[in-house]
Amino acid sequence: MNFFIAETISHLCAPRHKVSCSWRLWRRLWAGLRQRGRHYSRESGAFLLGHRRQGRIRIVQFVLYDDLDPECLDTGIVRFNGRHFGKLWDLCDQSGLTVVADVHTHPGSSHQSDSDRAHPMISRTGHVALIAPRFAAPPIQRSELGIYRYEGAKHWSPVPVEDRHAFIHIGF
Repeated sequence: MNFFIAETISHLCAPRHKVSCSWRLWRRLWAGLRQRGRHYSRESGAFLLGHRRQGRIRIVQFVLYDDLDPECLDTGIVRFNGRHFGKLWDLCDQSGLTVVADVHTHPGSSHQSDSDRAHPMISRTGHVALIAPRFAAPPIQRSELGIYRYEGAKHWSPVPVEDRHAFIHIGF
């Protein structure tokens, strides 16, 4: 029931946004990324779980990559071993959620690397990948986030800087 109330409020307050997330979850996500990134010394990341309805995404939970694959951050960059996806799918089954996006940090800018483009975490058309600059050091502005939509066949569409504020809503 609570989800439907939040969904209704979100739809009324932010109807044009493609992605929405509560500010509390958003803050916990960034704190988790910084902590797992050993406070700005290595990349970190998370799968964002939620609902996809009528072309809109609502993020309601996240799971940090190293909660699934404890060794995936050991080299300083994200190297998620595919054998750990089973744990993610089990979590989705148990919670009734799906992976709607992913996020990871970069030491410098939020541009997609060649590796990011060639190896999507979820290779499903419409999947959204977020990249945070400076290992997610605060403040993180939406205009600084790299936001990329997967088009399939290793093709991505970046969300232009001028559209990022309208693309993602942080609030209710």
